[in-house]
Amino acid sequence: MIHIERVYHHLEPGDSEATRFLVERLWPRGVKKTRLKMDGWLKEVAPSTELRKWYGHDPERWPEFQRRYTRELGTHREALAPLLEAARQGDVTLLYSARDEEHNSAAVLKGYLERSLRSARRRTRRRPTLH
Repeated sequence: MIHIERVYHHLEPGDSEATRFLVERLWPRGVKKTRLKMDGWLKEVAPSTELRKWYGHDPERWPEFQRRYTRELGTHREALAPLLEAARQGDVTLLYSARDEEHNSAAVLKGYLERSLRSARRRTRRRPTLH
């Protein structure tokens, strides 16, 4: 299962069982690197600087941001590999810093990863078995 969590929230019981990745291009303001429990920082899967600045966390731009960011993710397959592999093994938490808990890049990334995993499972099931 894939979860998203704001880096400023306190750890909930059970969170430590998930593999945790920071999925921001910039380090979150006010967060000490020693405080943030994470297994990796995947800057490359975050929206490009240009896209992030264009979006500016404007909810009116949310639908277009989702389309543009999804397009960018399609060009970063290698960078997504650690997330997909971890999700195949167990729970994954995507850490983000945006104030808006609904309209943020981690929410888009979560949906993209879940669709990728479902698609991969369907392809695996359709493969003919060799006898």
